Parts: sequence; structure tokens; C-alpha cells
Amino acid sequence: MSGTSLDGVDAVLAEIDPSGRPRLLHSHYLPYPDTLRAQLLALHAPQPDEIHLAALAANELARLYAKAVSTLLDGIARDSVRAIGCHGQTLRHRPADGYTLQIGNATLLAELTGITVVADFRSRDIAAGGQGAPLVPAFHAQALRLPGIHRVIANIGGIANITDLPADGTVRGWDTGPGNMLLDAWIKRHRDAHYDRDGAWAASGSVHSGLLAALTQHAYLKQPPPKSAGREQFNLTWLDATLGSLDDVVAPADVQATLLEFTATSLADAVKRECPGAQEIYVCGGGAHNGALMQRIGAHLPNIRVATTAALGIDPDWVEALAFAWLARQTLHREPGNLPAVTGARGERILGAIYPA
Repeated sequence: MSGTSLDGVDAVLAEIDPSGRPRLLHSHYLPYPDTLRAQLLALHAPQPDEIHLAALAANELARLYAKAVSTLLDGIARDSVRAIGCHGQTLRHRPADGYTLQIGNATLLAELTGITVVADFRSRDIAAGGQGAPLVPAFHAQALRLPGIHRVIANIGGIANITDLPADGTVRGWDTGPGNMLLDAWIKRHRDAHYDRDGAWAASGSVHSGLLAALTQHAYLKQPPPKSAGREQFNLTWLDATLGSLDDVVAPADVQATLLEFTATSLADAVKRECPGAQEIYVCGGGAHNGALMQRIGAHLPNIRVATTAALGIDPDWVEALAFAWLARQTLHREPGNLPAVTGARGERILGAIYPA
């Protein structure tokens, strides 16, 4: 898995039993080189010769994925692995225009590893009229649902999404808004750091009420699910324009504090509005390590138990990579990987394209 945060590659080795329940065997994280991160970030906006540049970046990603697989499988026979489920790196997510684009050159990855690759999971759902995202709720329902308990799973990566797992009834899920994406971009601009460790810089500032009010007017937040978001909706250009609309200048640390509060409130408001009666919320993704963010989510949801998925036996760093291992398994077994109630697709679909070794 390599997500919107553009931080690196999360790789897991999973054993999935006949019922579809996963067991995490090994894990490995490989950070993106700064040059690759910059190239990928630049490709999120139109630029000259972008098709060529995207193809080169896809090849570099495949080599990085292969390196992650090699380290992950050190001492493990390659022929014992059925397939690699590879999400790829999203460059565009435009379901309203009928497409999404994740690069990673799955053919090269299969060639380099000698292992069958399953990739391009989102396109089939979009072809069926869906958002193509989020796809992890189907996995959450399989691995983390508990009869009799109303749970919410919150995945806070670059974008935040939630899965509503009611005690009985339909599983739902959608992107609630920004997760770490704006926080990471702002601290990179002002402190040349890739992320705000434990939310310390945000905690040093104060929430600016006017900025928070302006951020929460974003049209995306008012849309009902199913819906999905990305850098197209939440980016520094939009943040700069919002800051420019204010009557006063906001100190950088106060902007960071406000962005953290924006992530917490947009997620908590979605839970309160759309998941009435929720008893527990478990957080995974990079946001699970941001103590200040976790504290603010808990403050907004005082009647709900807030913890990370570690309390359920899955390290929050590896939940999403596990989900794409499970999605690859679904593809190979010709079983659906989407939930129409989540994505808005016309029905269940087998997701992904298979690239044999």
C-alpha cells in the first residue's frame, strides 16, 4: 500500500484462511526517497510531458515495491506466495469524470518479483457507477466487525475515511475529509518536516476560530455519502486561498493547530451525523500515532470509546496493506471486493486486474 500521504510503502505478508479472515505474518515499511516523493507530488498537477514523467515514476515505484517485497520475504520461498496485491500510487481520482489513476507498473513488478500481481482495484467499481473508494470497508466488515456491537473504523491517512459497522444492518463507509494531508503539507512548507510528530507543533499553537469556520464551509463536507475525496478537494492552493480570505494573518503554528482541529471535527461530525448509536471507534493509519489528533477526536466523541485498532489485535500501521492483500485474494477467488452501499456502484463487482508471474 502507498497512499495519499506520499510517505512510502507499507508491505505485509498475510495468510488468509478459507473464510477470508487474515493473519498478519510479517510487515515492512520502506520510505519514499525525497526525489520520488517530489516527483509524485508534482504529478498531481498538470505539467509538460507528464505522460512520460508518470511512466518513469511508475517504473521507479515498481522497483521500490519489488525492493519492499524482497525485504519482506527474506528467507521465505517466493513460490509460497500466491499473489501481490498492489494498490499503486494515486495521481488522479476523478470518479465524477469516470476514471481514477493509480500508477506502479504492475507488469514490471511481476517481472522483478516472479510473483503474480493484482492491481488497479478501483477502476471496475467506477465503471459500475461507483466512487471507486473507499474500498477498505469490505475488509473492515470481514475482519473487524463484532455481532452485537456498533463499531466505527476510522482510517486516517492523507485522507480520512470511516467504516460504519452497525450491530446489525448495512455496512457503510466514505471519506470524511482531510486526514494528515494538509497537516503534512503545511509543516513541510514551514519546517521542512514530512509530518508533525505526535501533533507537537499543532499542540504548540491555538485554533483560529475564523479559519476553522472557513475550512468547514468546504462543499465536500456537505455532500451526503457515498463520496470520496483526494488532493483534488483538499490541497495547499485551497488552504492558501482560504487564508487569504480572512481579515487577519494567522501564525503558522496556529494554522497547524486549526488544521488538526479540522481533521478531528470533520471526522467526528460525520460519526455523530451518520453513525447514531456508535459505541466504539478504532483508528488506523498514520493518524493513529498523532496523540494530539486522537485526543481531539475523543473530546468530540465523549460518549464513544476511542482507541486504535491495536486494541483489536491489528497494528494500525498495517490495516490498509492487509486490506489490499485481502482484496487480491477476493480477485483470485472471483469474489466481489466492493460494497455498493459504500461506493454507490450498481452492484457487487470483482475488482482488479491480474498480471501473472
